[in-house]
This record gives sequence, C-alpha cells and structure tokens, in this order.
Amino acid sequence: MKSSETQPQGMRSDGRTHRVRLSTKLVALTALFVVVAEILVFVPSIAHFRINRLQEATRRAELVVLALSGGADLDRHLQDHLLAEMNASVISVRQGNMRRLVAEAETPPSHIDRVIDLDRPDAWAWSIAALDMLVDREERTLRVTRVREPNGEILDLVMSSTPIRQALLGFAGNLLSISIGLLATIAVTVFFVLRHMFLKPLADMTRSMRRFAENPEDPDRILRPGSRGDELGDAERRLAELQQQVAGSLAQKQHLADLGVAVSKINHDLRNMLAAAQLVTDRLSAIPDGTVQRFVPKLVATLDRAIGYSRAVLDYGKTGEAPPARRLVALRRLVEDVGEMLGLTRDAGEDGGEGGIRFEIDVDKALEIDADPDHLFRVLLNLVRNAAQALEADADPAIVRRITVRARRSGTVVSLQVSDTGPGVPARARDKLFRPFEGGVRRGGIGLGLAICAELVRAHGGTIELLDGVPGATFEITIADRVVDLASVERRRQTSR
Repeated sequence: MKSSETQPQGMRSDGRTHRVRLSTKLVALTALFVVVAEILVFVPSIAHFRINRLQEATRRAELVVLALSGGADLDRHLQDHLLAEMNASVISVRQGNMRRLVAEAETPPSHIDRVIDLDRPDAWAWSIAALDMLVDREERTLRVTRVREPNGEILDLVMSSTPIRQALLGFAGNLLSISIGLLATIAVTVFFVLRHMFLKPLADMTRSMRRFAENPEDPDRILRPGSRGDELGDAERRLAELQQQVAGSLAQKQHLADLGVAVSKINHDLRNMLAAAQLVTDRLSAIPDGTVQRFVPKLVATLDRAIGYSRAVLDYGKTGEAPPARRLVALRRLVEDVGEMLGLTRDAGEDGGEGGIRFEIDVDKALEIDADPDHLFRVLLNLVRNAAQALEADADPAIVRRITVRARRSGTVVSLQVSDTGPGVPARARDKLFRPFEGGVRRGGIGLGLAICAELVRAHGGTIELLDGVPGATFEITIADRVVDLASVERRRQTSR
C-alpha cells in the first residue's frame, strides 16, 4: 500500500530544498543578455536593409526618369521590360498639382497597400514595418515616394513587396546565423571568464567554510587566501581572519570549559582547606604576641582574597546572573557601605587613615538611582577595591592616595564615576579590559572583576567605560531609569477605583 504522504514541492528526496545554483543563474542571465543583444542588433539591421532596397529601387526609377526627360516615349514592349526588371508597375513624377506618367504596366494595380515616404525617416515605424514584412506572406503593393534633387519633383514608384521580402528573408537568415554564432561565442567566453573570476572563488570559499565547520579546531582547514586585490580577494582575507578568530575563540572557550570542570572538582576540597586555615588564624589571633598580632591580619586578608578568587571563578562559571531586581536606592548610603566594607574612611585625616588611602564621596544625599542594590554594590565594590589595590602597590609616602566616587543625575540618567590617583591602566590592557580572564591589570589577578561589573551594568541597560585623558584611572557608569508604561499605570489606576 502506497503512503498517502506526498513530498513537498521544492523538496528533494534527501529532505533538502531545491536550490538554483549561481552557475545556472549566470547561464540564464547570459542567455537573456544574448537574446536582448540579438534583438537590438537584428531589428535595426533588417529595417536598414529594407530601406536600402527601397532607396535602390527609387534610384533605378530615377534613372529611367532621367533617360526620358527629353520627352521621348517608350513603346509598350520596352516599358514592360523595364518595369519587370524593377518589379514595378508605375513610375511617375509630380510637381505641385502636375503629375507626369513616365512608365506604366499594361495592367496597373487597382489599389495601394502601403505608402512609404523615404524623406520622412522614422526608425521605430521602419523597424515595425520590416518585422511585418518578414511575417507577412501575402504580396503587397507598395507606393514609394522620394523628392528628386534639385528641381524638387516627387518621384512615385509603385512596386510589389515580394522581391523586397525575399531579399529581406535572405538577409535576415544570414544575419541571424552570423549573430547567433558570434553572440554564442561571446556568451560562452563571457560565461567561462565570469565563472573563473567569480564562481570558482566563491565555490572555493564555500567549500572552505563547509570544511572548516566540520572541525573548526583544525588549523589546516583555515582558508588560505590568494593574492587577488579585488573585492573577492578581500573577502577571502576577511574570511580567513574570521576563521582564525573563531578557531582561537573555540580554543579559548575549551580552555575555559576545562578550567570550569577543574574548579568544580577542587571547589569542595579548597573550601575545606580554607576553612581549616581560618580556624588556625582564629587561634593565632588569640595569642598575645606582638609579632603574631602584626602578621595575623595579613594572613587573614590573604585567605579572604583566596576565597574571593575561588568564589569569583565559580560565580562566573554559572549560566548567568539573575535579572536585576531594580529599586530606588539611596546612592550615597550605598557608596558609604562599600567604603566601610573595604575599611576606607572619609574622616581619617589628611594622611588618608590606615593604609594611607583617602576615600572621598561626591554624591548628593538626595540622589536616588533606579537599580538593583546588590548588583550595584558588587559593581562599586569591585571598582573601589581595584582602585585601593592599585594604590597599595606603591609604598612611596609622597604619592597621593585618593579614591573618589562622584555621581550626577541628568534627566532620567545617572552617571557615576569611580576614580583614583594610581598609575592608571596600561595601554596594552585597555582593549581586553572587560573580557573574562583577559582583562586583569594587577599582577596576580584573574581578570574577572571588571568582566562581572560589565555584565551587571549591561543587565541594567547601562554602560561602563574607562575614561581617557584623566590622571589615574576613572571608570564611568551610566544607568537610565526604567521606562514607565503609562498605559499599564492607567489600567491599574482604573482597576483600583
């Protein structure tokens, strides 16, 4: 029993849709251009040939008129012979209202089918008339007129269309054969030239992309561009660069994946070791020895930093941050909490207090920001901590150590800056500043802090950037308020009434 299911139109047996290849389109377009070129050459040529034949007939008739200009008459036999040689039936001249009959057949035609005035050129009408003569098999009577120079007489020639049509058919056949052969040669040449210049490079790039997609990590599958200097050569080079970037990104992502697996495996043991180390430091802090009391805080800070690194790696390895739960936040209070968390105080005196770092807050107490307080706290904590670590790296007491957090509101946008008087960010690190595991500036850092900051700010629809042209390092964050849906607010208002 045959299946009732039918194959969809345009689908092949292997399930893929039929596609018209570029070479097929090129052949079709070439054929179309050949036909158009043939028409543009053929029609004017046969029209010109027809007019030339008619002009030749009138010139022969004019010779007869000149021969008889002396007033001699032709006998019937000679008239019939001349008119038969010219395939004409009447030859006459007119000047004003006077008409003189030069020669006339014994049985002239009773009517005229076409009147052709050779002194009124009309390319379009003559082209249509030539095509009509080719397809019209009936014998037509033509009346051809022409002005004789210099006396201004009008020559009238009445003749049959049959000899003109026969000559026109022969000329059209020869012209068509020659044109088809010539244009076919040109079309084939153009096709193969275009195929060599365009289709073959495109096919090579397609094969390279397909081969590269099968195993992007194989460097031998990367396209090797040629030396062409045109657009296709540029496309080959751009494709090769893209494949190299993709291969590098895949290798990096594979390294990151391996790192994530390794970190996940050692996470449990690392936490146990850090917990044990914290217990030891708690016991050491209870020993009333000056040397112990001086080194225990440093040991605790080192352990806290190690715990922070492991947590940062694990947090970044998650599928993504939770969407921000945005609220109106008192920004100054949040900045003060960050300073207290890092042990930075604003009333520590001119020396900046313990650690020699002065923390300044230039934020209006009434300034509110529409953001997730936890996310924004993490962002500020990372930026301020990075600034503090950069300032702690130089122990010269003459160097000014100051961290400043300032914020301003402009309409619905809040701009927040975290700046320090440290050495700034090296030029080599600016391009990869917000990339994970690549944007580390400080020796020993893992390069996740700024990447996490950028991710949290982007989740708010904001931006974070490093400003140029200022001493030290200044990071600017811009976050806009949420857009209020007035229609929803009005609906809720109507519902509550």
